Amino acid sequence: MFWVLFFASGPALADPSVPHTILPLKERARVIDSITQKRIHQLLPEMMAQSNIDMWLLISREYNEDPVLKTVLPASWMSARRTTMLAFVRQESSVIAVAIAPYNVGSTFQRAWDKGSQPSQWQALVELIEKYDPKTIGVNQSRVWAQADGLAATDKQTLLTELPEKFASRIVSAESLAVRWLETRIAEEVELLKSMTSLAHRVIAQGFSASVIVPGQTSTEDLVWWFREKVRALNLATWFHPSVSIQRSDHIKFDHEDAFTNGSGDQIIQKGDLLHVDFGISYLRLNTDTQQHAYVLKDGETSAPRYLAGALSQANRVQDILTKNFAHGKTGNQVLKESREQAIKAGLKPTIYTHPIGYHGHGAGTTLGMWDSQGGVAGSGDHPLHFNTSYAIELNNAIKIDAWNKEVRIMLEEDAHFDESGVWYFDGRQTELLLVR
Repeated sequence: MFWVLFFASGPALADPSVPHTILPLKERARVIDSITQKRIHQLLPEMMAQSNIDMWLLISREYNEDPVLKTVLPASWMSARRTTMLAFVRQESSVIAVAIAPYNVGSTFQRAWDKGSQPSQWQALVELIEKYDPKTIGVNQSRVWAQADGLAATDKQTLLTELPEKFASRIVSAESLAVRWLETRIAEEVELLKSMTSLAHRVIAQGFSASVIVPGQTSTEDLVWWFREKVRALNLATWFHPSVSIQRSDHIKFDHEDAFTNGSGDQIIQKGDLLHVDFGISYLRLNTDTQQHAYVLKDGETSAPRYLAGALSQANRVQDILTKNFAHGKTGNQVLKESREQAIKAGLKPTIYTHPIGYHGHGAGTTLGMWDSQGGVAGSGDHPLHFNTSYAIELNNAIKIDAWNKEVRIMLEEDAHFDESGVWYFDGRQTELLLVR
């Protein structure tokens, strides 16, 4: 069964390009809990077997949650409560989900602690481990991925202190399991990401329009906060503060690295400007990440100058080179190296910094370059590509614009999925500049 992102009932939004309301919170909770349950039972048996982990422990104290634990809690839980312990026990081709917690943890997890008969929560965990006698006990610790390093030092120390030596010696890192869990999308999530990306595109199109931008008056900061307010009005959230930047025919050299580190500042948008936005929304525990460009028409113009349209086409070529090099089992560093070499040989000037996306905007999984690390990324760049994973195809291409007597960077980011058919975009990609008329 698939869920539609938009809920058909309720008042229409003022913007006709976003015609329906978002799912109400109660319906969102139902979708989240259903997907979580499916993921646990569809993904974990094979993933735990491949990782050679018999029991996976997630232990968190309230307000210091393991990033993985937050992806399996019921939708009605905003955080861990007191100390929350979750265990996944592999049983041949199935998994048992167990909670050693002071409260019931939804319907997916069996409750395994009765405080009345066993006052010590840690001893209740020991009794559960003794019951199943796992040969390997995975905990979330990782030097590479922050999302897979969720077991706090104090909790690990307590765990090792409380466990009998026989079981303490069976503790192993669950890094590979945690990353596979976080990076893998099931069919329902893919459908949701299609709708979410479509929504992100619609919001960007509205922001880059005459209904929002008045040349000579509207500033980049005005537009940034319009995006924030628009998302809030849709009853959604952004996972990072949007940015809007300008490239134009002047003597100022655009420094994309400075824009990353220091922001683009506040500028008044003028006719003839090339605008850029970096924007992402969060919904149903998933995230989008999009970068697109718009051109502000001058008086008498009906389209963007050919040299800017051509610059966009060159950046699209870099996208094509990158996505065609995706192959199951290749590492991110391999794909990065091949793609850069091919693009440079074709006369392009690429910078590639593509990352996984899903439960986290900058997700765990295969990293394909960083803007300041074009020679490869140790650790996450060595992770092999797997099918059923999603990415923000993020990159830029620099090109000399003779009419402006300067170099311009076309910075693109579009969310896409990688499966047996290759890489495909959830809602297409930008191949024409948006126009502010």
